[in-house]
Amino acid sequence: MSGQPSRPTHAGAAADAPDPAADAPATDAPATAAQTAAQTGERPAGGAAANPSAGRRRGISRQSKIVLVGAAVALLAIVVITVATAGSKAAPPRTPPTAKAFTLSLLGQPGQHVSLAAYAGRPLIINFFASWCTPCQHETPLLARFYRDSGGRTLVIGIDANDEAGPAEKFVRSAGVSYPVAADPFPAPVTTSYGVFGLPQTFFLNARHRIVKHVIGAVTLAELKAGVAVMDARS
Repeated sequence: MSGQPSRPTHAGAAADAPDPAADAPATDAPATAAQTAAQTGERPAGGAAANPSAGRRRGISRQSKIVLVGAAVALLAIVVITVATAGSKAAPPRTPPTAKAFTLSLLGQPGQHVSLAAYAGRPLIINFFASWCTPCQHETPLLARFYRDSGGRTLVIGIDANDEAGPAEKFVRSAGVSYPVAADPFPAPVTTSYGVFGLPQTFFLNARHRIVKHVIGAVTLAELKAGVAVMDARS
């Protein structure tokens, strides 16, 4: 999603030379190889065919077989390509992958946790970030403002990945974050389970918690609006 792939001729004619044996007296000498071939229809070893027309018929037969085999192969290829093409057109759309379940501690709130299961039946955004991530310096305040402007109707979970608690708490306060933020310290098992090996990344989940949109890098306001429209439409 994307193919790459890959005669014989008969020559020679008998010369019309005079036959010296025609004037020679008849003898009881053994027949020549050519005479034997003419009587038996066999080809002399190392010689030309005794019956040129029979040789031509055999040659034509072989060539005909080659042509027929070639035509059959070409026809089979057309059928295979046609079936494959028809199958690809008829294939149903790919089902979005299901988000990985998780339960993590809330950043700066010992003893409290946030889990994906707590949002069952509701679409939401999951944003992976860190205080040391340069693009996050611009993205996190944008996402915090988007959340506030929605009046909390658009659900967001932030996951602070591979970070230290002190700098992370300071960063989310300065960015004006009011949505729940989970801590996923090293080795960041939840982050890596989502296939996230670079920050930031944002996932849009529908009500069945299938990932309907994924943005790698700092998300823009236009991408946030488009992602919310997709996740709400597929809920």
